[in-house]
Amino acid sequence: MSRRFIVEADGGSRGNPGPAGYGAVVLDAETGEPLAEAAEYIGTATNNVAEYRGLIAGLRAAHALDPEAAVRVRMDSKLVVEQMSGRWKIKHPDMRPLAAEAKTVLPSGQVTYEWIPRERNKHADRLANEAMDAGKRGERWQPSRSTAALDSPSRTAGERTATAVPDADEPLAEPAPAPLGYAAPADLGTPTTFVLLRHGETALTPEKRFSGSGGSDPELSPAGRRQAEQVAAALAARGTVQAVVSSPLRRCRETAETVAGRLGLDVRTDEGLRETDFGAWEGLTFAEVRERYPEELDAWLGSAKAAPPGGESFAQVARRTALARDKILARHAGRTVLLVTHVTPVKTLVRLALGAPPESLFRMELSAASLSAVAYYADGNASLRLLNDTGHLR
Repeated sequence: MSRRFIVEADGGSRGNPGPAGYGAVVLDAETGEPLAEAAEYIGTATNNVAEYRGLIAGLRAAHALDPEAAVRVRMDSKLVVEQMSGRWKIKHPDMRPLAAEAKTVLPSGQVTYEWIPRERNKHADRLANEAMDAGKRGERWQPSRSTAALDSPSRTAGERTATAVPDADEPLAEPAPAPLGYAAPADLGTPTTFVLLRHGETALTPEKRFSGSGGSDPELSPAGRRQAEQVAAALAARGTVQAVVSSPLRRCRETAETVAGRLGLDVRTDEGLRETDFGAWEGLTFAEVRERYPEELDAWLGSAKAAPPGGESFAQVARRTALARDKILARHAGRTVLLVTHVTPVKTLVRLALGAPPESLFRMELSAASLSAVAYYADGNASLRLLNDTGHLR
């Protein structure tokens, strides 16, 4: 019999729009015991955006505990409950992507929604206010300092059994970072390590053509297949990879299958790891795009929110890449996972780990079949261990 969870979520904005935050708690449906908490200051946003962000965080927390669990969501937002239940249309453009993201966390058949009055949603409401208070101080919400659950009959002031779950969506305003270096706790446990492998060459790679998820989905070239064999041999010699997750695009699946076959592992795919959809630019060189789409190219180079005609922006890619990151972290905690993906997702994961601005994507070199690595710790910190290593191809 599958486990049953209750997710209570809330969000608020002091100004609407104004400084905003969300809170969410996962409860055991049988005992009412809090199992996980999440809270985050998200910068300037509306109440509804914060509420949706709280919902997403609560669903992710439930997924991390048990991806097969039946989840009952309880919120005091009539709007979110009715929209997610399918009874109200989602008209506002800011709400549509958030609702779509919430639906990707767990299968729709596992999740039901219930409206509750605000006085019955105090735990999540207090978490949201704690997050906003922390943001006002220039700090990040810390679960060890939370008092939101102290009125629970199964908890005492000295007990903290719930754990924080980070938000995967990239906020418009970056939260204050967790303590770094010597300021961080000494014992963080075994990190989860992502070994990031860019796929081998295709016929388009040496020609430096835009090749995303909206184009021809090319296969590996003979050179790319050799590169896949070389990286497979190198990773087999190291013997540290315990799982393989790939973009669904052909060039990545072929690379991943070559490596996984050598390691004796299966390959899982994740849609969030696919390359940017470059729209009308697919198959073109940079010079050809400059000639045909000069204004659109300037906008794209100047803002992560600008997209190629008919394609995706880097901001959109960052959101789905971060969601894939958090799902994989929850599934493979404490393990070393090979992610076989593309230029933009690898650079995005590196950028987010470093807390670097979006324009840093244009300042990284990433060769075909190169290896990078990021370690993720239990306190939310990440450490870049390797970038664009091609030593195995020599």
